[in-house]
Amino acid sequence: MGVNGSPAVAVVDYGLGNLRSVTRGIERAGGSVRLVEDPAALAGADGVVLPGVGAFSEGMENAGPFRETLREQAAGDTPLFGICLGMQMLLSTSEEAEHAGEGSAEGLDLIPGTNLRFPDSVTVPQMGWNRLDVTREHPLVAGIDGEYAYFVHSYYADPGNEDAAVATTNYGVSFPSVVADESGTVFGTQFHPEKSGETGLRILRNFVELCAE
Repeated sequence: MGVNGSPAVAVVDYGLGNLRSVTRGIERAGGSVRLVEDPAALAGADGVVLPGVGAFSEGMENAGPFRETLREQAAGDTPLFGICLGMQMLLSTSEEAEHAGEGSAEGLDLIPGTNLRFPDSVTVPQMGWNRLDVTREHPLVAGIDGEYAYFVHSYYADPGNEDAAVATTNYGVSFPSVVADESGTVFGTQFHPEKSGETGLRILRNFVELCAE
């Protein structure tokens, strides 16, 4: 536990996260945050957040030292929450590296699947507010069905198992905007909850409550 008995949330600092707003959002939701640059420092956390903005291949390269530790965390029952690029990194691969001429890049493979580029028929990146339609129950999305969240992305998750989708959003295609693994303890949002007003705060509160269990 963190300060005053609040859940201790470790936010992975690998050089590509929007750390200030993520930290502020989790603290508003009742969590006690520590930024972690050393994988060993994840031990003992009640929950782990993998934030991220930018390119998939760069994200995986920067987060390389955390790869095995994050996989170990995922094998246990500590909640692991990927945000935006962090969510995409939970999957196996991404088309983004190939589009950028960087060959293939391996994700964490905690949720099997790949990340695809939006079709040319829509403006890329998607930037702005869009609707969340909850497709199955998960504690993270309690109370947010039909609400709107803030997105900034050019690629979207395509999990190998359609049951990995917890909520979907439509932007040229219907895509999973919230995903989770079979255990339910590894999950992510394509949107930025820390930039999504009351809807995002509700999601962060749901996450902090999961960390407290």
